[in-house]
Amino acid sequence: MTTISKIRYSRRSMLKTGGAALAATALPAPMIWGQESKNIVLRQFGTGVSNLNDVANKVKEDLGFTLEMTALDSDSVTQRAATQPGSFDIADIEYWICKKVWPTGNLQAMDVSRIARYDQIVGIFKDGKLRDDSVIAQGTAPHTVGFVPEPGATTFADEPTNWMTLIPTIYNADTLGIRPDLIGRPIRNWSELLNPEFAGKASILDISSIGIMDMAMVCESMGEIQYADKGNMTRDEIDRTIAIFTEAKRAGQFRAFWKSFDESVNLMASGEVVIQSMWSPAITAVKSRGIPCVYQPLEEGYRSWGGGIGLSSALSGMELDAAYEYINWYLDGWVGGYLMRQGYYSAVPATSKDHMSANEWGYWFEGKAATGPITSPGGDVLAQAGDVRDGGSFEARMGSVACWNAVMDENQYMVRKWNEFISA
Repeated sequence: MTTISKIRYSRRSMLKTGGAALAATALPAPMIWGQESKNIVLRQFGTGVSNLNDVANKVKEDLGFTLEMTALDSDSVTQRAATQPGSFDIADIEYWICKKVWPTGNLQAMDVSRIARYDQIVGIFKDGKLRDDSVIAQGTAPHTVGFVPEPGATTFADEPTNWMTLIPTIYNADTLGIRPDLIGRPIRNWSELLNPEFAGKASILDISSIGIMDMAMVCESMGEIQYADKGNMTRDEIDRTIAIFTEAKRAGQFRAFWKSFDESVNLMASGEVVIQSMWSPAITAVKSRGIPCVYQPLEEGYRSWGGGIGLSSALSGMELDAAYEYINWYLDGWVGGYLMRQGYYSAVPATSKDHMSANEWGYWFEGKAATGPITSPGGDVLAQAGDVRDGGSFEARMGSVACWNAVMDENQYMVRKWNEFISA
């Protein structure tokens, strides 16, 4: 991938170069930031994955205005975006959440001609394909809810338009986390989550729209259910899936259920759990404590997710202009490099490369063996020279996605059955 020269931002100008060339004539005049920019406050909320104090501090340093961040769990993010439109300016949400929120009218369509790096956004978020020959995975693939026909539309477009629901920022291929030192043997399949060998030492996340997808990966791996579409189950498929996990729960398979990565970190780091649903920052956090933890590639592939920035329908004027500048700054690479050091991917990988060392880029993106220590954003050592990232390169990981986090037609029924499972 060609290195793209970094776009320079300041409080007084936004230069449009590099990937913006195709859209340069359509872009509005750059904002002239002066003393008044210091008075701008944008309220952002989302999950703890990307609502990070370091990002807010860097926004203040580079752009001059204030970004107030609130981190919530996924269910709370969904509820707030759908029911409290006056409480935020920026919604940092996942695409499956967008499917629930967009029909409320609480978010506004975004003009892609104002996005300087639009032409460099990976194809996953435009036509759903990593490569021309890619097979689109099951579930709520980001591109299926990524565009609308026109401003004010409450239904999604079937193909890319000039209006996006979210500007994509972060995504990953999720799998099971394991403690290899406590398991002592290879783990190759999703079905291992319900292996009685790990009774009382397994865990699954308690977020229904995501947890049901992990369940489906396990049930297919076991050969118990073959889904027409794991991301849009029938009531019968939901019933059968929940029944298998309820039986395992009653047999004592699960140590706990978690909602935040902090909870999953504590479960894994303590050794109370040796195999569980996990997210990339949780793996990073466990390893930063010097505890062995692996994001285990599995034969059936990954469950994937993608997130993006949405703007409140009430946002206008200078605040709206500031939000667009924030988005362009976000895609310019500093945040991408920061997030990729935790194991995530940027929607514009080329600019992230400019903010990473050759060793970091080779390890995190290209799947190469590290040539020296690999550290987290906080400086904790995560890997040593010679180590290779779990799952390999970007193309190997994102090319092995089996399903995306999803919202089903039978979502309300699924949530009810999920709650019955948790309380069983």
